[in-house]
Amino acid sequence: MLLTVLVGCHQKDVDIADFDKVVYSPEYATGFEIVGAEGKESVIINVKNPWQGADSINTQLFIARNGEDVPDGFNGQVIHGMPERIVTMSSTVIAMLDALGAVNTVVGVSGMEYILNPKILAKRDSIGDVGYEGNINYEMLLSLEPDIVLFFGIRGANSMEGKLKELNIPYMYVGDHVENSPIGKAEWIVAISEIVGKRDEGIKVFSEIPKRYDAWKKKVADAKLDAPKVMMNIPYNGTWFMPSTESYVARLIADAGGDYIYKKNTGTTSMPIDLEEAYQLVSASDVWLDVGLTNTLDEVKAACPKFTDTNCFINGKVYNNNLRSNEVGGSDYFESGVVNPDLVLRDLIKIFHPELVQDDFVYYKQLK
Repeated sequence: MLLTVLVGCHQKDVDIADFDKVVYSPEYATGFEIVGAEGKESVIINVKNPWQGADSINTQLFIARNGEDVPDGFNGQVIHGMPERIVTMSSTVIAMLDALGAVNTVVGVSGMEYILNPKILAKRDSIGDVGYEGNINYEMLLSLEPDIVLFFGIRGANSMEGKLKELNIPYMYVGDHVENSPIGKAEWIVAISEIVGKRDEGIKVFSEIPKRYDAWKKKVADAKLDAPKVMMNIPYNGTWFMPSTESYVARLIADAGGDYIYKKNTGTTSMPIDLEEAYQLVSASDVWLDVGLTNTLDEVKAACPKFTDTNCFINGKVYNNNLRSNEVGGSDYFESGVVNPDLVLRDLIKIFHPELVQDDFVYYKQLK
């Protein structure tokens, strides 16, 4: 009888309102923060607006530590302790986990054929490929027994949400792809480090990135060189998209001492243009970047035959970010490049102002 009374009277000793202590507030990223409660080891990762066009969308992950209870009033996702089995739908998370020395926690991925991380490839036979959003192999996902699934949204909530809730598999949105700051993208490594119980390591790894990035940015600014006009992209499924002037690629170009030529798009997403306008822009540019999956000027010519009389093409000022890539189009630029924005910046400086950089390219190459 006494036991029954004690159990019946048991109440949680913490409320969601108690989690008002800021554990980590990003300096560059806008999509997450980490909060805790006085005297508690557990934390909540708040993720804000994790896809393009999201407005006032907030999701939460509670990481329960030291046997502590989930707070009253909490309605988000919950994991207990440090996850040992992670399924990630994003290759950038693989790069973040690798930088933290925790890539061994990955037991499942999306699109193994596009991944370049050597540690993942070395044990690919023991890692499950669960497929892509809209066509997920949930039987395989279940067999992997993940402690958490890390995924993302493009223009809306991820379609996996409902099924994962049904299967009682915790998840968290990772919104590095919607950050406009190159350094802000990299700062998501701190959120990932919190999940795997390596916050101090994550903060340490990240803290060096702005220093390296700003050193290169300052070198360009101090040189006071003319800024070459820069064109971006190539048709994708028949449509040529141009990034916003506020996008991370536009910021990289500016920080590297270039002048992004398309000034019309000041919104939050890429904007389609027609081939005539694209031709005019390429013709007025000094450098042409990020030309799809092409590896040679002949391949660019095949994709854009009317563009061969532009100065960019004639002078060989066409560069692509697929120096590190595989035969199916997987590119390390979109994998480890996110946690190495300083190296991406250095590559762009080498393109725009080669006299400032002696190092070899890491992600970019000049097409021949």
